[in-house]
Amino acid sequence: MGRQRPPRNAVVEPDAALSGPVAGLYPTDTGTAELIADGDNPNGWLLMLNGVQSSHVDLADPLRLEFEYMRWIMALVADRWAPDARLRTLSLGGAACSMPRYLVAAYPNSRNVVVEIDGKLAAHVRDWFDLPRAPLLKIRVGEAREVTESLAPASRELIIRDVFAGARTPHALITAEFTEAARKVLIPGGVYVVNCGDSPALATARREAATIAAAFGHTAIIADPPMLKGRRSGNIIIAGSDLPLGDGPGLPRALLGGAMPAQLWGDAKVRQFGQSALVLHDAGA
Repeated sequence: MGRQRPPRNAVVEPDAALSGPVAGLYPTDTGTAELIADGDNPNGWLLMLNGVQSSHVDLADPLRLEFEYMRWIMALVADRWAPDARLRTLSLGGAACSMPRYLVAAYPNSRNVVVEIDGKLAAHVRDWFDLPRAPLLKIRVGEAREVTESLAPASRELIIRDVFAGARTPHALITAEFTEAARKVLIPGGVYVVNCGDSPALATARREAATIAAAFGHTAIIADPPMLKGRRSGNIIIAGSDLPLGDGPGLPRALLGGAMPAQLWGDAKVRQFGQSALVLHDAGA
């Protein structure tokens, strides 16, 4: 645990000898990580960050995603791209790299970059979970907006934003200015998808919907009905693209599976949902 912190924007590679996961508390650059063995799955591990559930990994099966919102995002991806697609993906927010690990398994021709601000956490995760190595999966230590703005235009098919500081995404990553930067990094027809955490009032989700709708010609929202009706706090997935999202029967049908069935809102409903909300801007922090 006496590891040096990797420099910002460095690619984190594993140690020569992987230690594997061991239950316990681990210091990170931004707080504390806790590894908890999954009592129902001998190959499963839950990662807590500063006391909040962050990720789950099944060491034996990278295609198993325990968190419903991650399954919803991957269903959206599967609806757009076939398994042989040569995807270039950018995941903002790494934690245990559950979704990038899934993408490597589901899309063998993909190249995946993860941006994680916590260098010590990134190094721990490399050791614990024996993640695929570069170029299949690179972990870059850095701030998500800074890295995104440094990337070449039209260099990614997919950007996933799953960044939280506590219960909220930092303001710098939800504004129109950042959304436009992400859009420029995408190829035409690429997909920008965000995990928006919100309360029953859904004020943040409405503003994020309005912001993403202002940047992209097509949008979609995925969430479970109680969340969409403002009955609980939780996750709402919002996506934007230059091409229609989930306009066939496949995605709505896929979202009905799992322990928590979800609904898909198309572009018209997303825009109606956000029409009374103000677009988020950097100056409004």
